[in-house]
Amino acid sequence: MLAEYLVIRLGDTTDTTAHWIAVDSTGARHGPPASGPLSEAAAALGDRKVIVLVPGVEVLSTSVDIPVKSAARIQAALPFALEEFLADDVDDLHFAAGPRYENGQIPVSVVREDRLREWLGLLDDAGITPSSIIADNLGLARIPGTISLLLTGTQIFINNGTDMELVLQDLAPGDALAAIGALDNGQDDDSEEKEAGVADTPRHVLVYCEAGIDEKYSTDWIGIRHEFDSLDIKILPDGILPRLAVTVATGVGINLLQGEFGSRTEYANLFQPWKAAAILLVALAVTMLASKSVDYYKLRSLEAQLQERFLAEYRQIVPGATDVRDPVAAVSSLRSRAGGSGSDSPELLLQSLQQLSRAMQRNAKAKIEAISYRAGVVDVRLSAPSVAVLDSIRQIVDESGTFTARILSTDQEGDIVNSRIQIQANGL
Repeated sequence: MLAEYLVIRLGDTTDTTAHWIAVDSTGARHGPPASGPLSEAAAALGDRKVIVLVPGVEVLSTSVDIPVKSAARIQAALPFALEEFLADDVDDLHFAAGPRYENGQIPVSVVREDRLREWLGLLDDAGITPSSIIADNLGLARIPGTISLLLTGTQIFINNGTDMELVLQDLAPGDALAAIGALDNGQDDDSEEKEAGVADTPRHVLVYCEAGIDEKYSTDWIGIRHEFDSLDIKILPDGILPRLAVTVATGVGINLLQGEFGSRTEYANLFQPWKAAAILLVALAVTMLASKSVDYYKLRSLEAQLQERFLAEYRQIVPGATDVRDPVAAVSSLRSRAGGSGSDSPELLLQSLQQLSRAMQRNAKAKIEAISYRAGVVDVRLSAPSVAVLDSIRQIVDESGTFTARILSTDQEGDIVNSRIQIQANGL
């Protein structure tokens, strides 16, 4: 699914009047252009990301050669690389870099930091959070081998198809071309500078303008056609914004939201796609914990029953005996006095239960349904998801070398296998 954007172009003044249009990542329109207060633009947002175009006359577009690759190091080096070319103090300016050109130069946008904060404040007051802020003149696409111009009335956006992008104020198209060295502008035809300029300057000119503006410069068009191989004039019936939006929606332009103005990672949004999986994982953990708690409760109940039975039997041997905290020690004491042992030894029972407990811990998906003990044999009824789990329990009990476990029966009920396992001390 194509990403959709709302491209908003701010005016040159500090009021909240703006123009906007919805487009997708291919530049295709999703509605007509509109204008009005920023609050109305906010109402058109929906789920779209926001690209904001700001006046290019307030953003310096240039390029610089910085022989490092790290984005962080480039960002740190920009103020020092451009300081001597700037009239303002670099501490008052914000620098943003774009992808490196083929010739190795890095395109840069420079804007006063307080002006950028002012734009962000206007957007925030309207409830708009931009994903990128780009100088509007960068919305004029670069076409290799072609000089492109976009006439906005009092301004001309111009680029040479490679690494030069400018905004010129109150100039005619012919004067704009002369200003970038594309026309000789009265220089001597034998000039070495002109020869070099002609060799490097594209010989095709593409002009975008609103209806009526082309007639205003009819004389310029005649001169330009005489100087260049071709001149193509395209009329923009819906104004310049759709033309700019087509370019920036495809990822062209330098985003001013870098460095301290860069976006922060929204972890809530980052984990949003995993919300359902996380809920299921928590539910599974709670279910397993509840299951183990039930097993633990059953084992504790069985232990209490066995302790009561042991104490009753022990009192027949030692009348008046109080609560026995260590049955194994008590039995050992009796055995040492009697000099023997029996198959119904409580010590063997406790050891067999201890080995069974180890097996259950390593097979968490199995559940104990019931346990009985008689004549030195522990009879356990279990439920498990597969016979393999039951066999794993049997093997773990056998690992002790003291006991042997046998699976006496299995019964499949849906996804559950019910089984009966018998545990008996070796040699009995």
